[in-house]
Amino acid sequence: MIAILLAAGYATRLYPLTKDKPKSLLPLGSRLIIDYIMDSVDKIPGLTKVALITNSKFYPHFSEWADSQNRDGKAPIVVLDDGTTDDSNKRGAIGDIIYTIDQLSIDDDICILAGDNIFTYSIEHMYSFFKEKNAPTLIAITVPEIEQRKKLAVAVLDEDGRVLDMAEKPQEPKSDCCIYATYFYGKDIIPMFKEYIAEGGSPDAPGNFPSWLYKKIPVYAFKGNGSCIDIGTVENYEKTCKEYEDR
Repeated sequence: MIAILLAAGYATRLYPLTKDKPKSLLPLGSRLIIDYIMDSVDKIPGLTKVALITNSKFYPHFSEWADSQNRDGKAPIVVLDDGTTDDSNKRGAIGDIIYTIDQLSIDDDICILAGDNIFTYSIEHMYSFFKEKNAPTLIAITVPEIEQRKKLAVAVLDEDGRVLDMAEKPQEPKSDCCIYATYFYGKDIIPMFKEYIAEGGSPDAPGNFPSWLYKKIPVYAFKGNGSCIDIGTVENYEKTCKEYEDR
């Protein structure tokens, strides 16, 4: 199992905080945002490598962070530069996934995560569900607020957790079941990322891929108990900092 952390965004909505520093490396309480993410990543059974994909601007920052980590007994971290410099030439999340797979010649099961989303659901339980279903697995969380659902990927599931319908940022959400950026894919799915692009799929949001994939093969969603925080604005960051200041 290889974990791919997506951290190639420029987080322009958080300027000036992220003008010279990536969002993932902003402090949160006594730690960094990425430290909380790594707590969960390191619990993935059978993890052999963590591939963090970023851009040319923030590559030195992440390389320095990775070098400072004590990984004794843990999977090593590899930091990749996707060669982009700003929003005008970015590859998009799916473009970065394909780039990472090609650069590292990945032929293993993969777990793909947003490098800036803090979550409290159990990645170990999600992994067990993935192994049980032996199929692509998404994380699903109930979101009561309809306006929030419009900003996320929304799925309709059957009683077994199979995705029956899924749309990225729908104007009329069909359920209160939202999909966040944690995904498990078997190695047999890896060639389908390029198939998706070849069919004209958007390389941007990572949720676009499973929205296409479920129409071709069975895709499941694990209903997680917990929350996920995507720090998208300065106000949201300040609010989250207050919540974490004593941790």
